[in-house]
Amino acid sequence: MKHCILIPTYNNSKTLTSVIDRSLAICADVIVVNDGSTDGTSGLLSAYGSRLDVVSYDRNKGKGYALKCGLRRARERGFRYAVTLDSDGQHYPEDASLLLDEAARLTAEGGGDKVLVVGSRNLTADGMPHSNSFANKFSNFWFTVQTGRALPDTQSGFRLYDLEALPSFLFVTNRYESELELLVFSAWRGVKLSAVPVRVYYAPEGERVSHFRPFVDFFRISVLNTVLCFVALFYGYPRMLLI
Repeated sequence: MKHCILIPTYNNSKTLTSVIDRSLAICADVIVVNDGSTDGTSGLLSAYGSRLDVVSYDRNKGKGYALKCGLRRARERGFRYAVTLDSDGQHYPEDASLLLDEAARLTAEGGGDKVLVVGSRNLTADGMPHSNSFANKFSNFWFTVQTGRALPDTQSGFRLYDLEALPSFLFVTNRYESELELLVFSAWRGVKLSAVPVRVYYAPEGERVSHFRPFVDFFRISVLNTVLCFVALFYGYPRMLLI
């Protein structure tokens, strides 16, 4: 399967090197999007030379924007799949094989159908921030309302995207809510969705670096869900009936 690993990053210099090294150990093609980091990330990335494909810009624009840039680069380079994972050390790059195996199974089963595989975290794991857990369960509920499908972890950033099946990036939001938006539009377009359990590591409170803003980002997710429910009535549900 022609695939790459895509890592969006913003001010995670303490964990980034480990995530990149482990990713390179399992995949020769790694794309890193430096989302306007100010903590020395640029120097760390330059040390890898040609071993990395780096997309970089000066001002932080949000995870959704970084994902759009990285997915575009992956598609331009001719990859069929992109495995995305976070740079904070939460995900185990070695588990990418689980997502790739599931994609291969679904594709063979469906005769070449387009797929999107989500790495599902244990939401009851020790160290899981309560605010993140609540926001995730909230998004899971509304995802089912909007699509008629159920997924256990709609906010996981550990995913396998079929680059041939991605919707237009024109309407994709720029922050954390973008990953939910991509899931919903993929479901409406008839993409096969699946989830596989993956490991997760939550650093102790004093060591954790998170850019998730509980109030602001939860508000943005809530607004997006309101919009998607409206769009589902006039676009999503009718389109799914035709699939």
